[in-house]
Amino acid sequence: MNEATQSTLADLKPGESATVADVGGVDALHRRLLDMGLTPGVKVLLQKTAPMGDPLEIHLRGYALTLRVEDAKNIGIRDKSANGKGEKQA
Repeated sequence: MNEATQSTLADLKPGESATVADVGGVDALHRRLLDMGLTPGVKVLLQKTAPMGDPLEIHLRGYALTLRVEDAKNIGIRDKSANGKGEKQA
């Protein structure tokens, strides 16, 4: 993530969707995020957050992923939008 002002997955609010722009992190974290399907170009939907705000439940590639906010800050996003209830996620 090169831009200091780039939005991250941690910036999404429940019901918002976006496209993954890039995946940061170092070594094992970077590899783990990619292995979980968080690759550039994939559409993600923030379904909900835990009562205290951490972790986040993200839907992508037909499954739900629970991710810590600290890890979500390593995932740059683009094309952020509010998601309608009937819209299907890829």
